Amino acid sequence: MARFEFRLPDIGEGIAEAEIVAWHVKVGDTVSEDQGVADMMTDKATVEMESPVSGTVIEVAGDVGDMIPIGSTLLVIETEGEEAATPAAPQTDVLSGTDLEATPEQHMPEAPATPFIPAPHPEATEINVPQPSTQALASPAVRARAKELGVDLSQVKAREGGRVRHADLDAYLTYHGGQGYRAAGTTRPDEAIKVVGMRRRIAENMAASKRHIPHFTYVEEIDVTALEAMRGDLNGNRGNRPKLTILPLMIVAICKALPDFPMINARYDDEAGIVTRHGAVHLGMATQTDAGLMVPVIRDAQTKNVWQLAGEITRLAEAARTGKATSSELSGSTLTVTSLGPLGGIATTPVINRPEVAIIGPNKIVERPIFVGDDIVRAKLMNLSISCDHRVVDGWDAASFVQAVKKLLETPVLLFAD
Repeated sequence: MARFEFRLPDIGEGIAEAEIVAWHVKVGDTVSEDQGVADMMTDKATVEMESPVSGTVIEVAGDVGDMIPIGSTLLVIETEGEEAATPAAPQTDVLSGTDLEATPEQHMPEAPATPFIPAPHPEATEINVPQPSTQALASPAVRARAKELGVDLSQVKAREGGRVRHADLDAYLTYHGGQGYRAAGTTRPDEAIKVVGMRRRIAENMAASKRHIPHFTYVEEIDVTALEAMRGDLNGNRGNRPKLTILPLMIVAICKALPDFPMINARYDDEAGIVTRHGAVHLGMATQTDAGLMVPVIRDAQTKNVWQLAGEITRLAEAARTGKATSSELSGSTLTVTSLGPLGGIATTPVINRPEVAIIGPNKIVERPIFVGDDIVRAKLMNLSISCDHRVVDGWDAASFVQAVKKLLETPVLLFAD
């Protein structure tokens, strides 16, 4: 028998360590070559590690939530055959497939493993990604909870997109028998859930933002009646182009207003004491996924028309939800927009995506009567929130910027005027 040490490969540019967010094997399990053994997370990318050999797992590196240095042993597998030296961890950026450091020592001819390049993990998704028919489509958190409750996920009906969610599991526990069954009217048992993976990243980032940044929020009401009418006309004549939501039109308004308010499109390095006012608008788009909130970035949003923006919004949202967004698509934003769509509520106080200095939050559109002169008319109204870093942005500037956006949205022909 031989002992094979599977070392954690480089799974991102400049990454020194990665977090274990899920184990798919345990000590004593038999694994086959290319079988998924663990989910590792670095920054906002989750990658499934696949075993390069077949054998029996005899050691694992740690528990869910532990940080593992790149190049260290992730797990040890006992294989058939003579003892063989374990190859060094391949220094390959799996996001680009580029060999970062190819040396003779890293390509030893006697190594039993084939070159290993893990694929981006598909679990953090709301899109129905093809899976083996014997495995239900669900996030690692849902799978782990189902396992603890003794529920076979293949028996749980998914209500949206074919993906089993916590709500689907709750419904199964309420209405079906079996281990973990909870009769109607009984109290749901307490659950202790370890905060790991993206949820831990979100917790750390949000805590740092609130700890370091003195936030203030300004909210204004906008009449989007004319904008919605124009959007309907554009969609009625869009041909093969993507359907417009209000978001691309809002982004156009934001980009048109920003040149007069450069302090809004900025990043603040508080350690160096430097504020960088950006000319290009790299717009972060807060996107909810099963694993948590991700912020893919629309590059050079100021150069794109409404149709191009609509296409980028769709593409990036799907990439984030299916776990296929690259590190470059999840970094470098200069201003962020966050929207809950129809759940947007009356007003929001969004938390700034540090080191940016502002975040914009459109709320849901509601129909209400308003006065126009002496007449009462039906109007579509939307509140627009902006949270700013008071160290960089003054209240007058934030209010003036929102008023400029309001003027563009309430007179939508200006969106297409030079």
